[in-house]
Amino acid sequence: MKRLLSSASLLVCASLLLSPVSALAALPLEKIHSLLAHPAVLCGRFDQSKQLAGIKKPLASSGRFCVVAGKGVLWRTLQPFPSTLKLTRDEIVQTQGERVAVRLDARQEPTVRLINNMLFSLLAGDLGALQTLFEGDGTVQGKQWSVALTTRDAGIAKVIAGVSLDGGANVEHISIREASGDRTNIQFSGMQTGESAMTAEESAQF
Repeated sequence: MKRLLSSASLLVCASLLLSPVSALAALPLEKIHSLLAHPAVLCGRFDQSKQLAGIKKPLASSGRFCVVAGKGVLWRTLQPFPSTLKLTRDEIVQTQGERVAVRLDARQEPTVRLINNMLFSLLAGDLGALQTLFEGDGTVQGKQWSVALTTRDAGIAKVIAGVSLDGGANVEHISIREASGDRTNIQFSGMQTGESAMTAEESAQF
């Protein structure tokens, strides 16, 4: 599970869960929801920095991502080493070139579905969907918002201690604190919406 969460913590997409729980009552959910654009297709650049506990220099990577509502997330790392991670409702697939390195079936492994639900909800800023897994608080200033979440699901808490995210019309930054002390920061930029936001290669993946 730790390996899966570490790889999949790069990703985040559209909502799958909606279960009103009072744990996130402090969050201004309605205000944040009204600020988010919720596009059918969202693509852009990501820059990721992973700080490992006990190591001074962070590990950096960058590439492109695409989120397609109802279909999944495509996460293409371009630097320093090319690889592709694709999330759908039913599976997580990681490829390196033409070779499938990892394939995890959510229908056979309930943990995979749990992780997918969490990740799908994060990138879309679907805080309502995250209520079953986290508790926390947030603020809204003008058209910008920020949220800090603490893991309340026992299984995820063994790996992820908490998550913070902020943005405006879209999620612009995500920080993930792992139970091990590692921290991952992901910054999104150059975001475009609509079918034209995807390259031909990216469209073919869906």
